[in-house]
Amino acid sequence: MPLTDLPELVSLESHAEGVRIPPGVTVPLTDRVRALLDTAEMRRLARVSQLGLVSLVYPGAVHSRLEHSLGVYRRSLEFLARLKHDPRFVAVVNEADAAAFVVAALVHDIGHWPFCHPIEDVGLTQFPRHESLVFELLADGEPASVLAGSWGVDPARVAALITGSHAASDPAGRILHSLLSGPIDVDKMDYLGRDSLHAGVPYGRHFDEERLLSSLCLDETGTSLAITDKGRTAAEMLVFARYVMFSEVYWHHAVRSATAMLQRAVWILRDVIDPVRLVRLDDRGFIDALSTLATGTPAAPLVDGLFGGHRRLFKRVASYDSLRNPAIHRGLAGRTYADKVTIAGRLATAVSRRAGIAVAADDLLIDAPPAEREVEFRLTVREPPAGDSSRVSCFSWRRFEELSPVVRSLAHEQFDDLVKRVRLFAPAEKAGAIAGCPGLEELILEAAGQPQ
Repeated sequence: MPLTDLPELVSLESHAEGVRIPPGVTVPLTDRVRALLDTAEMRRLARVSQLGLVSLVYPGAVHSRLEHSLGVYRRSLEFLARLKHDPRFVAVVNEADAAAFVVAALVHDIGHWPFCHPIEDVGLTQFPRHESLVFELLADGEPASVLAGSWGVDPARVAALITGSHAASDPAGRILHSLLSGPIDVDKMDYLGRDSLHAGVPYGRHFDEERLLSSLCLDETGTSLAITDKGRTAAEMLVFARYVMFSEVYWHHAVRSATAMLQRAVWILRDVIDPVRLVRLDDRGFIDALSTLATGTPAAPLVDGLFGGHRRLFKRVASYDSLRNPAIHRGLAGRTYADKVTIAGRLATAVSRRAGIAVAADDLLIDAPPAEREVEFRLTVREPPAGDSSRVSCFSWRRFEELSPVVRSLAHEQFDDLVKRVRLFAPAEKAGAIAGCPGLEELILEAAGQPQ
């Protein structure tokens, strides 16, 4: 069947009834979409926050993974509505492929468990990556019945589109994965605007969505998403929106304090946590389980400061970026979490001795960029031919960063080094004394110079 017969795409273009989500858009719902949304696995996402600890700093940022999933699903239909006019796209992607893509967009977060991103950065092997749970959740129980009965879609194909594990002999899979995970994709285009809206900041909404959507095309090889030159400014705005959202929201210093506290609590409790149970919980269940496990341990004040009756976040002691403090940034960025715990312990001992105050090992938290770095913004731009020809062979193709000083700067200067700073946090009553410790930077370098 041709792509244009996809029921969900027909529903979008006919303005059929659906469910309303912020910022006032209608998400079209066919019977088979409703059936998938009604499974317990998808309903759990309504009780898992999209931004987790960010709401401790931006109180409005309490939207759910389910709301985001609905937004991504709608974006997937908008992408298809544009690309159905691309002859090379429709020559490869048929209705069955598009159905698998739409399902993948809707369920792409089905494996997400509460606060999984910061916990995954700790690198504990007993915790599965949320992406690895997708196939298991889709292939068993309610989702499997819905996919088989209502969609006729193989769970393995959906999981492969999400994780990028499609076969080399699957050209449609390669194209569709680039729509789900790439420089411009359905996920980023939804979460940037949605997170910005709920956080109450403008940064993630300042890009021309309509212009960007209208510029989507396939690259020169016909294997991945690209844009026409008309979408170049809109794409630049998207890149910058993401940069500012990381700077002002996702890596806000108080958000990172909360993140460091949660990571240390999980590290302390790592031997008593049951990850198999934990990854099936919603936010409330996770918080209750962590609070119970933390009782009577050094993790208790950390967990209580995050989730107890009074918010008590650790205070920022110092902050170091790669430009002004390259040695400290280089010495701590990318280190394993185990290294950072050991370094923090050494530093606490050294500060206690030099400043004459009692700083326990769990009083000093080091937050630094993880080893896994952001991928550079690699995108191809299609420029028009000199004449009137519309043949693909007559277009010229340029790397986006060659055409854009904004993208070139962010790619070459390293997104992680500019936004993701190294920070030290401590309890409020000790932060000032630690910050005033003579030769603190010298002590940090000494502690960092002895990897575990």
